[in-house]
Amino acid sequence: MRIIGIDYGDARVGVAVSDLLGLTAQGIRTINNRSIKQLLSELKEILDEYNPEKIVIGLPKNMDGSEGFRAEATYKFAENLKKIYTGEIIFVDERLSSLGAKRYLSETNTFGQKRKNVLDTVAACIILEGYLNSHKNN
Repeated sequence: MRIIGIDYGDARVGVAVSDLLGLTAQGIRTINNRSIKQLLSELKEILDEYNPEKIVIGLPKNMDGSEGFRAEATYKFAENLKKIYTGEIIFVDERLSSLGAKRYLSETNTFGQKRKNVLDTVAACIILEGYLNSHKNN
């Protein structure tokens, strides 16, 4: 069974998917977040293709663990996602996922427009891999 990972942002939304065994994550794509209607339409296509058991969404927290306005936006996005998805939605702490994605892209010499196009997808992979790693023995 597959799991979808999402890195939600105001401008872009990164999407990743697990392999069938739930061991690894691979990037699907980054969606430009122009409107909730367009975003849900593109996500519906992905959900129809992969039929995930659950969706893991990165929850942005402040470094002290508190939730700010970005977390509220993420919760609102999840409420909208429930219009097209009836399965389980799980929130995971995404602190440092973007930093990890930037570090990874620097190590692979990915810069400029190419970096901008894949940053959110890599962050979604990091979020999903963190979830998968924390649940390997379950």
